[in-house]
Amino acid sequence: MTTLLQDEEQVGKVVDKFTTGLLNGDRALLESIMDDNVSYGHSGGNVEGKQQVIEAFASGKYKFGKIEISDQTTQVFGDTAVVRHHLYATTADAGKTPGEVHLFILTAWYKTESGWKLVARQAVKNPQYMK
Repeated sequence: MTTLLQDEEQVGKVVDKFTTGLLNGDRALLESIMDDNVSYGHSGGNVEGKQQVIEAFASGKYKFGKIEISDQTTQVFGDTAVVRHHLYATTADAGKTPGEVHLFILTAWYKTESGWKLVARQAVKNPQYMK
């Protein structure tokens, strides 16, 4: 049995892995971390499932040039964790002009025998950077 601090550290590591998977479009990594029924909400309001998200990042439809995470907080409630952070990223999505995003991110995770799995993600635009 792990302690609360150990769970928080494990969740922090899987969030880092998830960020790396998004950055690199790593299909296998994203597949291993995301629940089959994940609800992935974008800052523009659209919501996608696991295969849509993985295919979009693996194909370059969605592409981050860099991602910087700040002000991350993690709360663990038994086998469930809620993570919030600020995300700054450069984007190079296929067919779009490169840009920048400043987002608030909320993710929900649950603990399995094979590790923590992402079950939900919601991004919201940071109003400080909206024109």
